[in-house]
Amino acid sequence: MPISHTESTQEVAPKHIAFILDGNRRWAEKNGLPKLEGHRRGAEVLKHISEKAFDKGVKYFSAFVFSTENWKRTKEEVGYLMDLMLQLFKRDIKEIHKKGIKVVWLGMEDQLSKKHLKAIADAIELTKNNTKGTLALCFNYGGKQEIIDAAKKLMQSNIDPSELNEETFEKAMYVPELPPIDLLVRTSGEHRLSNFMLWQAAYAELSFIDTYWPDFDENALDEVLAAYAVRNRRFGV
Repeated sequence: MPISHTESTQEVAPKHIAFILDGNRRWAEKNGLPKLEGHRRGAEVLKHISEKAFDKGVKYFSAFVFSTENWKRTKEEVGYLMDLMLQLFKRDIKEIHKKGIKVVWLGMEDQLSKKHLKAIADAIELTKNNTKGTLALCFNYGGKQEIIDAAKKLMQSNIDPSELNEETFEKAMYVPELPPIDLLVRTSGEHRLSNFMLWQAAYAELSFIDTYWPDFDENALDEVLAAYAVRNRRFGV
């Protein structure tokens, strides 16, 4: 039965919401700014919107911040994105920690510097006991690669094939504690998943909106949460 509009969005908020943060460069171009400024603004919006989502009842917030395919971009842009992520894990993490938010990371170690890997590990350790909500940063991440890495991990454990099922497979994923995605949102008007959390999104409700990520605000968040609240999730039934 569909949920009534009269019920609060917090009562029916998705447990796990995931965002493909798209449109940073187009936002900058639209506003006559350098493309890299779009990424800086996008990082600020991520911190703000994830906190607001937790305030509204969301427990897990996943964000696609850098894909394994993004290495193909210009050296200048990749370098800037690497610096932004290092700043998030080293400097911004202090503010995130004070707000009681736990940070986890999904991604590959390949191509990441030792300083990035240390900053990530330190951030995870610092926030591991926080309970306001979990911010999952998909950094140097690919959905297909996560599934391949999980399969490799299981093969190395010499698991009996008869014991392999969805539950045991999920335990080999990057962050097994992450529940399935309830609502997946992509900004900027693009209508594709772009290799993002393919396993976790198997039964996700999908929302594709035209707003560029740097323009995504609390009102936009309320709109996608309200639309989710009245959806009738069927899970194949």
